[in-house]
Amino acid sequence: MSDTLVINADGQPVSFLPLSVVQWKDAILYMYHDKCTVLDWYDDWMVRSTHWETRVPAVIMLKDYMRRRRVPRFSKSNLFLRDISTCQYCNTPFPKSSLTVDHVKPVSLGGKTRWDNCVSACGPCNGRKGNKTNIKPIRAPYEPTYYQLVECRKHLPIDIRHPSWEPWLET
Repeated sequence: MSDTLVINADGQPVSFLPLSVVQWKDAILYMYHDKCTVLDWYDDWMVRSTHWETRVPAVIMLKDYMRRRRVPRFSKSNLFLRDISTCQYCNTPFPKSSLTVDHVKPVSLGGKTRWDNCVSACGPCNGRKGNKTNIKPIRAPYEPTYYQLVECRKHLPIDIRHPSWEPWLET
């Protein structure tokens, strides 16, 4: 219960990838520098200094709009999110810890580590495929937009740390 949800000036979380939260100390600095409006507070949490006291904000809205990245960065986590944690060879869902990154065109044959050449694969399928090129994934790899990844993220559980976060995170 030490985080504050950060909402952009448009009323949406600044990011779902990962969820835009800051530590309570940073939220108070945003307040102090007049960079945000507090939308909700933690009811039973006060912080004090020798000359000042305030409740800790649970949800803040930025006064200036923060632009989002148009293209999400390639990462293992975002790749698993794009593929909804499902092996692209056997079409079985797995926990992220059981998935691997498979290069459709193997690195040994000049394949690159990027969106259009990588898919999620379980260990057995990735091992079976090895550096072969005749085994194709069920869904061809592609570079997702930020909004496509957000839609995938909304289907996964979100850790809501305070009831006041719920209206801002509804799909």
